[in-house]
Amino acid sequence: MTGATPAFSFQGFLSLAFSTAFGGAGRALANPVYRRYWFGHTLAAVGRWMKRTAVGWLTWELTESPGWLGIVATADVVPMVLFSILAGAIADRVGLMRIVKLSQILAGSVAALFATLIFAELITIEAVLVLSVLFGASEALGQPARMAAVHAMVGRDELPAAIALGSAAFNASRIVGPSLAGALILLTNTGFVLALCALIFLVFFLLLRTIDIIETAKGQKLSIQLFVDIWRGFDYVYRHPGIRFLMILMLATSLLVRPVIELMPGVSGQVFDMGPAGLSLLLASIGTGALGASIWLAHRGQMAGLTDLVILSMLGTGVALIVAMVLGNIWGTAACLIVVGAFMLTGNVSAQSLIQNSINSSVRARVLGLYIVVAHGFPALGAVIMGSIASFTGLQETIGTGAAFMVLVWLWARSRRDGISQRLERMD
Repeated sequence: MTGATPAFSFQGFLSLAFSTAFGGAGRALANPVYRRYWFGHTLAAVGRWMKRTAVGWLTWELTESPGWLGIVATADVVPMVLFSILAGAIADRVGLMRIVKLSQILAGSVAALFATLIFAELITIEAVLVLSVLFGASEALGQPARMAAVHAMVGRDELPAAIALGSAAFNASRIVGPSLAGALILLTNTGFVLALCALIFLVFFLLLRTIDIIETAKGQKLSIQLFVDIWRGFDYVYRHPGIRFLMILMLATSLLVRPVIELMPGVSGQVFDMGPAGLSLLLASIGTGALGASIWLAHRGQMAGLTDLVILSMLGTGVALIVAMVLGNIWGTAACLIVVGAFMLTGNVSAQSLIQNSINSSVRARVLGLYIVVAHGFPALGAVIMGSIASFTGLQETIGTGAAFMVLVWLWARSRRDGISQRLERMD
């Protein structure tokens, strides 16, 4: 006998199955390292949305104020605005996976402290603010590294699908997380939900210990040169017309329509006179639309045409949100929010894919840090502004006005599309 039959490999079978199915998503999931990372990211995303829902409802119980909802949302992401770019520069030097692991340990510790104070009946709105800042710091530290790590796990052809899959996981958690948190709050309390979140973050940390990627900058020392690196990241974005264009569109989305998510507890309580069940429905509607769009983008798996999708998302989000605020029925509003979620996700994922495709690898984490500030940090500022205005004018009127301005942004972006798409979408 001159040879032997190769042993069956379940992992190889999975890779083959994924690579021949599900379009671009299948090609990305055929990579076993990315597949494990994606599973852990999905689990942690559920925990983050559970935490956000529980803290939002806790804030509403303590204050019943739209203004406080915006303030607490800001406290959660102020560190993201202040430190994400620095965190990206640190990740470039220290190592992506080391930073991701550290951030999960910190997030779990803060969630556990939240739960302890609630169980001890010592929680106050001031404590909510402080703990939200600490949780935001852990997120700011890890998020640029989490995003940049995807590029190290898959090839360039699989990058759009991999990014969309990450968003699919995140937005599936918008359905699972708030729905699970809302049900658990009804059955138990916010303390139990936050304790469960702490456990979820610990599980993700343990899974990360089994994942390794090649990092050229791993183990480098931190120095004053870090701040020079940050400046070079800003300069790169300013001088790149395509990335600068995308950052402007993401900024408009963050300030004008994205804050609706942070204000949903108020919409549920003030507009529809409903509790956690109404909040879960509204947030799950946004998550459903976002999930559907991310699955479609993952299956699509192409860079071509993403610029047009970013621009179209400005119009779709604005119009759908205007209709949502005009309707006085929670089920009609929920249906419109599905459309809002789909368009917001399409614009966000398409912009991130285009940035990752066209960016110079030497500044990747720093530019992604700036993207995080614009796309994920500034919605909190918008929530503060909208929440403060809504205290005088009402939530429906305030959110609807922001959506109307978004339509104007679409008109501006449409007039400046020519020449941008080719540079962002090229694959050479």
